This record gives sequence, structure tokens and C-alpha cells, in this order.
Amino acid sequence: MMTRLLPAAAALLLSMSSVQASEIKVLASNGVKAALEELAPVYERQTGNKLSITFGLAAVLKRQIESGEPFDFAILTDAGIEDLAKQGKVDVASRVAIARSGVGIGIKKGAPRADIGTPDALKRALLDSKSISWAKEGASGVYFAKLLERMGIAGQMQPKVRLAASGAEVGKLVAGGEVQYGVILVNELMAAPGVEVLGPLPAELQNYTAFHGAASTSSKNAAAAWALGKFLTVRAARDVFKAKGQEPG
Repeated sequence: MMTRLLPAAAALLLSMSSVQASEIKVLASNGVKAALEELAPVYERQTGNKLSITFGLAAVLKRQIESGEPFDFAILTDAGIEDLAKQGKVDVASRVAIARSGVGIGIKKGAPRADIGTPDALKRALLDSKSISWAKEGASGVYFAKLLERMGIAGQMQPKVRLAASGAEVGKLVAGGEVQYGVILVNELMAAPGVEVLGPLPAELQNYTAFHGAASTSSKNAAAAWALGKFLTVRAARDVFKAKGQEPG
């Protein structure tokens, strides 16, 4: 648990405390859920601001923003934030790189562990598997589906696939023994109850999803939204993301 901040982070939050307290509506990808849930109370205690956070698939949240969903700060994939910036939905100047995550494979806790350390080993493990799941609209799931095609085994794997609506659902399917393997971001696997990380994809096949944040161009709490973005990039916050299985953005 994050119990204290480094001096730079504390100074930033102290300067923010003089601003009138606000409620900040945050739309955040499930890919940053574990870290943000730990960081949010720290931010709230130090600033007096209240964070109202809605987690979901980045692609779904992006569509909601495009449809007019009000928000103050969004944390989505870098590509999603880039597109919203082009549409004038988020302020380019407020954009910050927060964290990035690699794709991993999870198994039920205590289940036999196959070797997936090399491309050939991963291919054998997948072909030998009984079932597998990933989030059909998640960045990791979209990538993994294309990876199976690159590996030349998409057709053989298709009968084993059980698509899920979210990474959380993938975790539940794995923990409940309904599928053998779950493919989501490593940090999401680490946070999933009843699931353990079999391993990240081999380096040659790995793909990283970068998460960026930006303030809404129509936010009524712009100063607080900008400050949240800065808070999420100080060293103490980055240490929390690292502890949750992510790398600096």
C-alpha cells in the first residue's frame, strides 16, 4: 500500500490543496485499474478533491466520449487519446504518458504450468491447450488474435476460443476452471483473484499497450484534471504502477 509520497509529489499535492475542492469524473481503462485504485485515496486525502472513476474497456470508453459522455480526465490507450485529441475532445497540452503493459497468459492458481518462454514453446502450449479466452475488444485481445494468425495457428485454435467482454471476465473464467488459459495484460492477471501468471509472451512476440491520460476540453474542473495527470506521473505514483506489474509510460 502506498503510505507516503516522495517530497516532489507531496509538494505538488500541497500546492493543489489551495484550489477549491472539486469532483473529478475519470474514465479509465481497466488496464490501469489496480494502480489507480491504490493511488486515488492518496490523491483525495492530499487535495480534498473527489475522484469519481468509471473503469471499462478503453475502446468502449472512447466510444462513450465520442458520443458526448461528460468527463474531466480520461486514461485510455495512447492511440485512443491521440484520436480524441484530433477530434478536439481532449486537451493536447494536458496529455501525459502514464504506464505501459505487456501481454501475458494466466492460469488457475495451482494448475500445471506449461513452458511458454520461447515462440516455439508458446506455439506448442497453445496447440496442446483445451481452451483459451481473451477480451474481444481489449487491446491485448485484438493483438493476440492477430498474433495467432501470424503464428499460423488461428484456425486450429478457433474451436478452443471463448471470447469475453472484459479482462475481468477472462480472469473469472480462468479462476473458475472454465478455460485453461486467459490472455490479458500482465498487470490485470496479477490482480485477478484465483489466477496466477503463467508468463508474459516471449520477447520476440511481445506487444505493449501504452496508457496515456488527458483532460477534457470541456471540463469545468480543468485545473484539478490537469493536476491529476501530473500526480500520476510523479515518481511515487510510477512506483505504484511498477508494483502492479507495469512499466513507466
